[in-house]
Amino acid sequence: MIEVASPAPDFTLPQTEGADVTLSALRGTPVVLFFYPKDNTPGCTTESIAFSEHLQAFADAGAQVYGISKDSLKKHASFTTKHSLTVPLLSDENGTVCEDYGVWKEKKMYGKTFWGIERTTVLIGADGNVQRIWPKVKVAGHAEDVLEAVKAL
Repeated sequence: MIEVASPAPDFTLPQTEGADVTLSALRGTPVVLFFYPKDNTPGCTTESIAFSEHLQAFADAGAQVYGISKDSLKKHASFTTKHSLTVPLLSDENGTVCEDYGVWKEKKMYGKTFWGIERTTVLIGADGNVQRIWPKVKVAGHAEDVLEAVKAL
């Protein structure tokens, strides 16, 4: 599990549009990573729309924002089109990044136990170190909270 003030684990992942994203190549600018369980589910849709609606404000604050799930690029593309998302989505199909960031966890729902992504947001400073972690995110108002944290850097 990652910790505040520790270096953020580096990665390279494909994104919905454009070239692959390598975290270390983004040094010099804050980066927001929001990990979410699955495209086209209610909470994930609401969260992705909220980050899309605030994407320009994040850019104005000097930060880049990426959503990450284990869904394929094809599913991400469909999700992006269906909901007019502007936030770039990264595909971690093999789950390596989710494991490196400690968001791949055992979960329980309706009496069943399964493995999945725990909705988590990580704010990485321009120096590449973790500045803040929001585990078990509640979607309502979350994008706004993260934006305020970015502005406070």
